[in-house]
Formats: sequence, C-alpha cells, structure tokens
Amino acid sequence: MRIDKFLWSIRFYKTRNIAAEEIKKNRVAISAQKVKSSKEVKPGDVITIRKNQIDYTIKVIQIPKSRVGAKLVALYVADQTSPEQYELLQARKLAQDYYRIKGEGRPTKKDRREMDDFLDIDDQDFENSETNEEENWSQFFNES
Repeated sequence: MRIDKFLWSIRFYKTRNIAAEEIKKNRVAISAQKVKSSKEVKPGDVITIRKNQIDYTIKVIQIPKSRVGAKLVALYVADQTSPEQYELLQARKLAQDYYRIKGEGRPTKKDRREMDDFLDIDDQDFENSETNEEENWSQFFNES
C-alpha cells in the first residue's frame, strides 16, 4: 500500500490529499529516509511523522485493506513516540490556553462586548439623569 494511502487509512491525516502534501513537504520518513507518496509500506517499517511540531514514530504491524475505524487503528500500528514528545505537546497546549492580562494589548471580542454592555448602561443612566435634571430645574423655577 502507498504511504499516503496508509497514513490516511490509519487516520493519521484526515484526507489522503493532506497526507500527500505532508509527504511532499518532507515531513514523513521511513527508517530515517525521506519518501515520496508512491513509496510502498510493508509490515515492520518504522515511520517518522512530523506533525504539530512533534515527531511521531509508528511501527507498521499490518496493512489495512481500507480506511479503518479509530478503535481498530491499534491493530495496524504501534506507537513508538517518545514520552518527551508528548510532554512537549502538552506544554505547548498549556502555553496557548493562557488568558491575557487585563489592559495588555488589544481587547478581545469578549472584552469589547463586556465594555459595550457596561458603557450602554452608563449612557442610558446619563440620558435619563439629564432629562430628570431639566425637569427638576423647570419645576424649581416655576414654583417660585
């Protein structure tokens, strides 16, 4: 089976076209040698894949006949990726989950909506207070 089709069939890439593009970009290697999309995969091959700035290493156990379900992927490949790579992935995910400090940089959409809600309430109160003040002054002068 071709390597692009293999990577698609074990659900490493969502489409076969994406798998072929990644292979063209030299992000896939078999036994540390860069390959082309037409390279045939055999049981026992060790494939190294660079995805999301992580180097995944998988060993081919069997060749599937077609695309397999996510639960059946373990029957066809064995994950040999080092734990350090997964730790690196976790650290990157945690680094992206931070929320910026108040007052730093441009407001997010959420911040802008909160400010608009706050300012709309103040504007309505201000408009109501102006009309009340005019009525109060006119009543004051008319009573005299």
